[in-house]
Amino acid sequence: MEMTSRIEMDEDNDNRGSMWDLDQKLDQPMDEEAGRLRNMYKEKKSSALLLLRLAFQSLGVVYGDLGTSPLYVFYNTFPGKIEDPEDVVGALSLIIYSLTLIPLLKYVFVVCKANDNGQGGTFALYSLLCRHAKIKTIPNQHRTDEELTTYSRSTFHEQSFAAKTKRWLERHVSRKNALLILVLVGTCMVIGDGILTPAISVLSAAGGIKVDHPGMSNGVVVVVAVVILVGLFSLQHYGTDKVSWLFAPIVLVWFLVIGGIGIYNIWKYDSSVLKAFSPVYIYRYFRRGGKDGWTSLGGIMLSITGTEALFADLSHFPVAAVQLAFTVVVFPCLLLAYSGQAAYLMSNRDHVVDAFYHSIPGTAVVIVMLVTTLLMTLIMILVWRCHWILVLLFTGLSLVVECTYFSAVLFKVDQGGWVPLVIAAAFLLIMYVWHYGTLKRYEFEMHSKVSMAWILGLGPSLGLVRVPGIGLVYTELASGVPHIFSHFITNLPAIHSVVVFVCVKYLPVYTVPEEERFLVKRIGPKNFHMFRCVARYGYKDLHKKDDEFEKKLFDSLFLFVRLESMMEGCSDSDEYSLYGQQTERSREGLLNNNGNGNTITSYADTTISSVDSIVPAKSPMHGSMTVRSSEHVSSQTETDELEFLNSCRDAGVVHILGNTVVRARRESRFYKKIAIDYVYAFLRKICREHSVIFNVPHESLLNVGQVFYV
Repeated sequence: MEMTSRIEMDEDNDNRGSMWDLDQKLDQPMDEEAGRLRNMYKEKKSSALLLLRLAFQSLGVVYGDLGTSPLYVFYNTFPGKIEDPEDVVGALSLIIYSLTLIPLLKYVFVVCKANDNGQGGTFALYSLLCRHAKIKTIPNQHRTDEELTTYSRSTFHEQSFAAKTKRWLERHVSRKNALLILVLVGTCMVIGDGILTPAISVLSAAGGIKVDHPGMSNGVVVVVAVVILVGLFSLQHYGTDKVSWLFAPIVLVWFLVIGGIGIYNIWKYDSSVLKAFSPVYIYRYFRRGGKDGWTSLGGIMLSITGTEALFADLSHFPVAAVQLAFTVVVFPCLLLAYSGQAAYLMSNRDHVVDAFYHSIPGTAVVIVMLVTTLLMTLIMILVWRCHWILVLLFTGLSLVVECTYFSAVLFKVDQGGWVPLVIAAAFLLIMYVWHYGTLKRYEFEMHSKVSMAWILGLGPSLGLVRVPGIGLVYTELASGVPHIFSHFITNLPAIHSVVVFVCVKYLPVYTVPEEERFLVKRIGPKNFHMFRCVARYGYKDLHKKDDEFEKKLFDSLFLFVRLESMMEGCSDSDEYSLYGQQTERSREGLLNNNGNGNTITSYADTTISSVDSIVPAKSPMHGSMTVRSSEHVSSQTETDELEFLNSCRDAGVVHILGNTVVRARRESRFYKKIAIDYVYAFLRKICREHSVIFNVPHESLLNVGQVFYV
């Protein structure tokens, strides 16, 4: 805890710096422009027709697991012959209220609203919490991150219950670690369940062939299932939009058919099963069944398998579309399907084995639901700031239902439920080791970084020969000079004429808009030609290579130089900063002719803040205007530096990557040596490096290695 506190203090001290001393007449309020930019990235209101279309598409992506659950729920609930018809009514009553309480009330109407700008899932909940409390175990937060349009957060009254909960979470590192482990457990359980669920669903569906062909072997059914799975997964690379259009009609017909069959079975066999809507039959079911009735909950729980997909797939569809599809189509059709099956089984109690194919009980599902409940408790307190009575009511009701199911599925762990748990445990170990190694690397970088006084003492030449070109030094620090840089210049007699420290930073937001991605500041006086660039990404931004990373970086650098030259009365500080939040139109105007040093011909209304941020914004209230360079820029200084930067860029750009190798100390315990020296080292080796993500050519890449022991 003390080490983390020192790191946070170092970050705060390094990030203070000094600000531009701006002319008072340029110091205009930024509330209007910031509000317009934030509104650009809010979820747009959908028309009724568009909402219906998206709700239709969501059927083909979100509800596959819930839709196929009727194939195997009753078989897993009654693996043998049904002794008492009243048991069927009791099981149906449990299914009805499980579908009502968990998917409908909890997820569709409560949890889905706790989305991160339209993103769902366990990490979306964690990102919301990280923005409302300082619970990140890697303390790299900075006040400029909060100015992002996607960085929405709430403020607390000092004495509110939310503020007290926030302080309680932030007080001890152990609580932050416990919350992180909880998130990792939920994520790993989703992976463990997701690996098996498609196979279980397809196997159950393919098993229906044996109803008409009882002599068919299980091997043939497995082959059919494998062919179907290969076909399904081969279609996924076409994207969610095309897949949803392909499968939505199929899934819609499926729901309508099982719902229609359910109505037919209720009318033909036994309409008395509708009395299962009374919760009294749940009590009778447990009283009559005893332990067998309790363990049968493991089969009934399969009726809500796939509920987590309602929340996790919000990135593809808006909340309203998911809510509409579930309440209008999925929920009523499932109730009719289960009721129809129960009516059939009332008259054919010995057909429960023949009706559905045997499946593995999918155990990790209920653990994911428990994790979501615990995270939602914090969301309701810190983000929504609900009254504690509502929080207690939601948490208590959810835990009663889910803990009941959890206790029941524990009896079926030895019947196949251990498989997803083992898979989840393996992923949990991998994730935790990766996080531990990354945290230690960051702590090493923080404690070994070089002071700015050392850089200034070297003079403009840095005590070395400055050769033509631009050196991009990659670091994990958003402040200070990385130790890898001093290691580099100590062993080499020269450094490039322009040095840019590039920090790739991942924020607890789902995405960072392109026009807000880069933060640029100058390090030291102008004749040092040293800059810092922080490239900020959300957790969904780096799924593919950024082929134009270098171009975007230099565009931001040239923009910084242009705007810096507009400032008057700047201080002699060693660090100046710019916050790059601007619209594309004004950005293009300021980057006219690709930063070749020509005079700015026009740009939109530019507003300059005194809080170390410059935000040019296009105002809809005013048209474009022609601005003479003599009124806004020191053209000669600007032209000279831009020409110098362009000449250095033409001379060559070198990407200098620090390769910090983490090793366990000789006296460390054996499990720590295995985790660090083998598991973490292997993960580092197989993971994509920045050179791959940012499409750095090999001829421009220079790796600088160093080793430290933990």
